[in-house]
Amino acid sequence: MSEPVSRARRALNEASADRLVAGITDVLAPSYGITDVELYQVDYRLAELLPLGEADPITSPGHPAWRAFDHQAPILTDGTAWIPVTMRGERRGVLYLSPVPDDPQLLAALADVATALAHELAAVSAGTDVYRTARRAQRLTLAAEMQWDLLPGRSRIRPSFSLAGQLEPAYAVRGDSFDWSDDGQRLWLSTINGTGEGVAASLLTSLGTQALRNARRAGLSLADQAALADQAIYDLHRGEQHLSALLMELDLRSGMMTVVDAGSPRLVLLRDGEVTQQPLEAQFPLGMFEATDYHAQQFPLQVGDRIFVVSDGVVEATGQHVRYGETALDRFLRRTGPMAPLDAVRSLIGDLRAFVAGDLADDAVVVCLDWTGPHS
Repeated sequence: MSEPVSRARRALNEASADRLVAGITDVLAPSYGITDVELYQVDYRLAELLPLGEADPITSPGHPAWRAFDHQAPILTDGTAWIPVTMRGERRGVLYLSPVPDDPQLLAALADVATALAHELAAVSAGTDVYRTARRAQRLTLAAEMQWDLLPGRSRIRPSFSLAGQLEPAYAVRGDSFDWSDDGQRLWLSTINGTGEGVAASLLTSLGTQALRNARRAGLSLADQAALADQAIYDLHRGEQHLSALLMELDLRSGMMTVVDAGSPRLVLLRDGEVTQQPLEAQFPLGMFEATDYHAQQFPLQVGDRIFVVSDGVVEATGQHVRYGETALDRFLRRTGPMAPLDAVRSLIGDLRAFVAGDLADDAVVVCLDWTGPHS
């Protein structure tokens, strides 16, 4: 690693939370003559790249910034570099740098700086609103603010899997949500099809998510995780409110999937270009009855399998008095085969928006998981 790049990384570590981009500029300007540096973050709808400063948002799909974001590779045009700001598969946006000479080694070094920036953004986000505020194209509802803060991220890449999820309507989502975690040997994934309106829906989803996390972190089995969350919701609401959820645990060494279907969203399998809805044992939603006994079921994944989990808001989206429906969903999912999970999720949400000619009226959650095979 070159000395200027090492100093840029040190500057990121030492900069105050609100001066991360300025810290990069302070090093790159005297070292490489790169005087114009800006961070563009992708917004909540995955539709705009929004600047931290006063520049204009970037919305055109053919723009070099979007090409860098979509292909996850540096783009150099006319002395201007656009470099992905990504950490472990979590795409945060792109870094704009100018002027930049046509030097592959320098571009690779600047890509290291952009990755370091992504790590620092993750590290400081809990203590500042600067970056959260800058990546919203409009005001979030209170319920949506709660939901987005509850998420583990929007995409993740590990040697054995790739994963992505999205909520819609992004700026006004209420109860739909997802959560994930992995420990190198197992991946846990939960998807919630929320109920209710506004803050009440977000509070119910938050309770269910935190109860599932508490049970997972205690080392309980998937069925017992469902039972604990079920009891937590029932104890508070006595059956008057409940959550539909799908709980999944993937063994990263064998590809064996364990599932608990608690009145869940749909689980769709894409294998060798064919789409099938995975048959699951339907069980009661979380919190509907006291002390529900949940049962897990298992099925193996094959290397290259893709799983989609979608809530009712996807299939039941309505445009011109016509439902989107399962046929349209299956047809679209087949076309996502070559796409990365985040691109597949983004494309499906975009197709839904086009179908309804705007944002969805009801909540929708889409999660995409690729199983790429066991790795040491």
